Amino acid sequence: MLKNLIKYLSLYKRKIKYKKISYSFNAVDLIIDYIFKDKKIGFYLDVGCQHPISNNNTYLLFKRGWNGINVDLDIKNIEIFNLSRPKDINLNHAISSSLSEQKLYFYHDKSPINTLSKDVSSFQNAQVKEIKNIKTITLNNLLKNLDFNKHIDYMNIDVEGHELDIFKGFDLQLYKPSVISVEFLDLKMKQLEFKNNDLSRIINSNIYNLLINNDYYLVNWLHADLIFVHKNFRD
Repeated sequence: MLKNLIKYLSLYKRKIKYKKISYSFNAVDLIIDYIFKDKKIGFYLDVGCQHPISNNNTYLLFKRGWNGINVDLDIKNIEIFNLSRPKDINLNHAISSSLSEQKLYFYHDKSPINTLSKDVSSFQNAQVKEIKNIKTITLNNLLKNLDFNKHIDYMNIDVEGHELDIFKGFDLQLYKPSVISVEFLDLKMKQLEFKNNDLSRIINSNIYNLLINNDYYLVNWLHADLIFVHKNFRD
């Protein structure tokens, strides 16, 4: 009886000790948290941040004491960030490859599928409520306006199919984020489900080749999220 109790307590201890809580949609934050397990303080840049806690890839880092820049095209999302992360820089901008005016396929306030991509909008099952004309800014311009001079430890981009356009307006050779996670929506799938993933389409994608050509290595892949590490961050 005593031996069984000791075994049970040991199991319970391990259950508590090794419990992992993720706030990401695909547990990306657990991978990122592990990559930076020895770095107590760091800086993140989250483009398409959406919500400060739910389905968020930086919240675990924030809880550990990190801070950073959060950018979203929906002012309602940024208002929530200002409440929950007042020490972060929270900005309401639509990021793209140029300073221009583009069409936003708008579903509703705070929707995670609001997008600047017509192809992604057409792929979605949801009904577009409104097509808005909005002004866009490049990431280079945004950082220049902030007089930004910090190193970006972790960069996350999740903008519903507009990721490549963001990279086109961002100087990877200048800023060199140590780790990048980026959403890759494979619209050749019938359904965006993990079982339908195809690695060959990833390695032939423009995003993959752009990052590889800028000294990044693909180190992990979780559903629609690709995780890259810069060569200078590797051992």
